[in-house]
Amino acid sequence: MVTAPLFAAEPEGGLSSAEQSNYLLELKRLYLTQDERQALFAHCNDLLKTYALRAAYQVGQAQRQDLLYQLRQGEAGELLLREETRGQQGTDIAVRNQRVPLFGVDPFVRYECPSSGISCVLHNPNDGSPMLTIVRDHKGAAELAKALSFLIRNLQKG
Repeated sequence: MVTAPLFAAEPEGGLSSAEQSNYLLELKRLYLTQDERQALFAHCNDLLKTYALRAAYQVGQAQRQDLLYQLRQGEAGELLLREETRGQQGTDIAVRNQRVPLFGVDPFVRYECPSSGISCVLHNPNDGSPMLTIVRDHKGAAELAKALSFLIRNLQKG
């Protein structure tokens, strides 16, 4: 059984500008900055650390590994995604960098948390392909999708 895709950052009727303003204000307060983009990057990266899919969660898997991500800004309208895969012993490390162009894409990040799995997948807003994999936590995936959606909107401004 698989759960239906969710649009975490798009509740019924969408977010009002007051909700958006309050959300961004809280993030700026939390990360002690006046820069929305800086607060959004800090929040997304903190969530990616908190909900990282670690080898310890992968009991019974043959190839247990840590899956870690970090986001940063690229060129105007571009998100840089760093994916690091570490073997169970911590000696095998593979790094993959991905550029995600954001101009002209729907900023709402879609995610899925299959009930039979150990992970949630957040999808690339460009083509719907898997972009990030985190530990299976509906609230964590919803918060990360929301923060990423706000970050994408912010980066689309240039």
